[in-house]
Amino acid sequence: MISQLPKWVEFGAFFLALIAGCVNAIGLLGFEHQSVSHLSGTATLLGTELLGLTFQKIFHLLGILLSFLSGACVAGFLLHGSTLKLGRHYDTALFIEFALLCLSSWLLISGSFYGHFLASAACGLQNALATTYSGAIIRTTHVTGIFTDLGIMLGSVFRGQTLDRRKAKLFLFIITGFVLGGTVGALLYAQLLFKALFIPAGICLIMAAAYRLYAQRNG
Repeated sequence: MISQLPKWVEFGAFFLALIAGCVNAIGLLGFEHQSVSHLSGTATLLGTELLGLTFQKIFHLLGILLSFLSGACVAGFLLHGSTLKLGRHYDTALFIEFALLCLSSWLLISGSFYGHFLASAACGLQNALATTYSGAIIRTTHVTGIFTDLGIMLGSVFRGQTLDRRKAKLFLFIITGFVLGGTVGALLYAQLLFKALFIPAGICLIMAAAYRLYAQRNG
């Protein structure tokens, strides 16, 4: 049950969603108006571009899809299992995400679109950090599934079932974090352009250090 998850999970999910919302907002405003934190729209765009055979655009969209996949593969290598345990390499994964976002910012500032790929890989890595824990599917880089799960829960309540308040609280934390992240990303991009990616990168580094310290004290 989700009630078995530690109390800090909601706050961790909130900040991860905030990071993703921030990166995605910067992507929509600056990466040729291209989302990098979720792939449904990107896959659709790729399908439409196949008709026109615009190879540069196809390469770009395919690169974003494969980069997201590569980031998830890194998380799959580092993390395994369906339980949240101290001592796993969550801090390592967050540090890698920090490095990817910093490199993405540097490349984009230099005018290289390969920075888009690294930003997408960072999001894929983050999205795979939290897979299925105690019956709660946690995704922090997009909110389509979260809204779906929340809707299913509310429908069950109307049918007479008891609301799982802990799960609903977790989903609301993720939704709020993602929306606020979009606001923060827009504000940062207006002031810093692609240097704005250093801010969510810094949050990743702080979370990695905080988790390492927490794990050492409570492991």
